[in-house]
Amino acid sequence: MQISEFCYTLSMIDHVTFRVSDVEVSKKFYETTFAPLGYKITFGKDGVFHAFNIGDGLFEIMQSEDNKVLTKTHIALRAKDKNEVDTFYAAGLKAGGKDNGKPGPRPEYTETYYASFILDPDGHNIEVCFDN
Repeated sequence: MQISEFCYTLSMIDHVTFRVSDVEVSKKFYETTFAPLGYKITFGKDGVFHAFNIGDGLFEIMQSEDNKVLTKTHIALRAKDKNEVDTFYAAGLKAGGKDNGKPGPRPEYTETYYASFILDPDGHNIEVCFDN
């Protein structure tokens, strides 16, 4: 199975939850960063958690209950085209994210794979990919 085929089989996932050190800072980050993809908050509770509708599932951020070291996570989200990958990356930097891979081809995955990577305020790696 190629990576592009695997990405399209993930629709069985209902939701992914990231624990974050400051849920309101992360909320602002993800609202800006997800805007180019059309992802918006669907529900939540200020100071506790927020859930973004990401198509077939939810991406949730939840306030860490204590000051434990947060486990770093990687998630890849599908884009409709290369432009969405580019605008996600720009929005992520504008929102305070850190570059973890500029938009561009990733031939090590597939010949047509195009992606960018942003680290959120807690160091979680958010990838947006397009593979036609």
